[in-house]
Amino acid sequence: MSHRLTAEGPTPDGRARRDAPRTRTLTGDVAAAVDEALVEAAAETGAHLATLYLLHETDPVLLMEAELGLPGWGAKPWTRVRADADTPVSAAVRRGELVWVPGPDDMARRFPGTALSVPYAFALAAAPIDGGERVRGSWALVWPATHPDVLSPAELTTVHRTSRRLGRLLTEAEDHGRPLRPAGQPRSLTLPSAGLTDARQAPAALDCLDRLTDGIAAIDVEGHITFCNPAATALLGLDGAPAQGCRLWDRVPWLRDPVFEDRCRAASIGQHVVSCVAGHPDGRLIRIRLHPTPSGISLHLAPAETDPPGPGEAALSDAADAGSPPLSDSRDFLHVASALTKALDVGEVVDLVADHVAPAYGVRAMALLVAEGGRMRVAGSHGCDREVLDRLNGLPLTSPTPAERVMRTGRPLFFGSWEELRREDDPDCARFDDTAAWAFLPLTVSEQRIGTCVLGFADERRFTSQERATLTALAGLIARALDRALLYETKDRLAHSLQTALLPAALPEVAGLRSAARYVPATRGVGVGGDFYDLVTLEDGAIAAVIGDVQGHNMTAAALMGQVRTAVRAFTGTGAGPGEVLRHANRLLIELGTDLFTSCLLVHVDLRLRTFCAASAGHPPPLLCLPERHIDVIEVPAGPLLGIDLDAEYPTLNAPFPPEAILALYTDGLVEVPGTDPDVCIGALTRHLADACGQPLHQLIDTLLGHAPSHRRHADDIAVLLLKHDPSTAAPPCPVS
Repeated sequence: MSHRLTAEGPTPDGRARRDAPRTRTLTGDVAAAVDEALVEAAAETGAHLATLYLLHETDPVLLMEAELGLPGWGAKPWTRVRADADTPVSAAVRRGELVWVPGPDDMARRFPGTALSVPYAFALAAAPIDGGERVRGSWALVWPATHPDVLSPAELTTVHRTSRRLGRLLTEAEDHGRPLRPAGQPRSLTLPSAGLTDARQAPAALDCLDRLTDGIAAIDVEGHITFCNPAATALLGLDGAPAQGCRLWDRVPWLRDPVFEDRCRAASIGQHVVSCVAGHPDGRLIRIRLHPTPSGISLHLAPAETDPPGPGEAALSDAADAGSPPLSDSRDFLHVASALTKALDVGEVVDLVADHVAPAYGVRAMALLVAEGGRMRVAGSHGCDREVLDRLNGLPLTSPTPAERVMRTGRPLFFGSWEELRREDDPDCARFDDTAAWAFLPLTVSEQRIGTCVLGFADERRFTSQERATLTALAGLIARALDRALLYETKDRLAHSLQTALLPAALPEVAGLRSAARYVPATRGVGVGGDFYDLVTLEDGAIAAVIGDVQGHNMTAAALMGQVRTAVRAFTGTGAGPGEVLRHANRLLIELGTDLFTSCLLVHVDLRLRTFCAASAGHPPPLLCLPERHIDVIEVPAGPLLGIDLDAEYPTLNAPFPPEAILALYTDGLVEVPGTDPDVCIGALTRHLADACGQPLHQLIDTLLGHAPSHRRHADDIAVLLLKHDPSTAAPPCPVS
């Protein structure tokens, strides 16, 4: 049968309807031609929903340009989708290829975020719109979940032909100076229903419906009432008031409920019968069955206590009837997904799942197994006995266990009782204490399986299809969080090793001098940065103390920091003064051709003369705490940052360093507050130092760090080096012979 778009004016929510008959030529309006291609593809493949997305000109987002069969109230959350989002339409753009999702189980494994936010049973094909030199967007077709597991050759032909057609239309339109720009307000397209084959049947059909004691009503895809028999009119409380053309939940306020809206969305998207129970204002319970078609939904209403659901309907809504959380409750896990994105270690991932998921589903124990070196390693667990963990840890990937099978196949396994579990290939597989049912879920990231999530439940249970899909999707979110956490931990170990290698393992012991130093990275999970310190003993008995800050706090800054520290140490060893050392280090940094700049403070301390000489390359001034707890800010003349001016000079300043005095060297992370005058910040540090300078040096550093604003917010790296002139530790004079 030939289909054409109908011209019915704007939709009630203001979206435009497009009249685009099949005979329209491609030289006409490009939007109408695009709409025509979308409608024809849906008609040829039997899809009941279709959407078309275009990439924004500048932002990495997809904007819905047109949709077919999708209710406006159901389309709103999906009119704008990030190009890097966990959705099939985004994946089609990123990969430049067809993405086929045959059903909810596959959606849960591959696109867990989509599975949780659209928790309905359907099949979907998303294809890129190839405009030749670039992908211009994507489009998708949706079928009921009863669709075969593979696309037929005819369907594939239609999809590929339509993708080329859409790409050609958009490219030609742009070449002719009339490009189709996404507006973010999708056009709503419709297909007319076939209607009655014999108009004479219409009166008989109405008489038949009027005689029924059960309520029969109909709404279109946007929820507007198109028909009510007398029984439905009475049940819904519509007697004596016009109803046709009004939105159902606007005229029947007690149906303005998230559960009913969810059931309508499930029927429209999944195209299968669903049911729910609604509370009438007079206290009665009304069972509503929703029978969808692409053009709308027919509603069957009857008192719940006298009309139990049939076998087929019970299977479709078995989660609600069985007392288990229905799939729509998976939307409650969206806050878990948000929290999981912030987890930076495996312990946080386990805690979040244990706190938010375990109570909802009665999960008593959990283990996260990851594949490493041909074996399964327990990355994290909750509620598991040590004996069970020891048995799971190190399990060969070739062992015939449910965990191995899930890891190998990527398909979840569910066991509602111990008897079901024992029927597996390994009858002696590990059993969590006090658990009676188990779910083995694949941990998959970007189509790669990284491990298995094992959940143990307190009671025996029959895992419904909705629970299976929800738990599988949840495992996908856990997998992504776990993968990030493992990556952070790996990076943190690497960063710690690198920082340890770049900074002094220990400060040298110097007679007459006590010293202490500390480095604090800027951000948790990136334990490396550009701040550095060093303490070098010179041949003449003097000591060189250096502290610096390379721009940035990442691996690049750390690598440059190592070079600068090595250069300063090498030049200091030649006997050059602080200003000369900084001049040589500046020339070296410029020759390296780096775009990063470095501040640096170099101090030569002579304990015999009780003085020090300092030079600065744009670094915060050192502080000198005198024995009477008076603090002097040593205003060292500051030359340019290292790496800017090839001919820069660095003047020096000499100052006394009396016994019991403490010289504090630090980087700007200890004092800097955005929007605050640096002198004010340094003034605050001097007060903290004066109050605490009687403490041992290591404790004094802790005190100073505790007052650092950036330390509390992890805004910048911090390095601190304290030197105390302590004559009591000086070597005794040699005896006169």
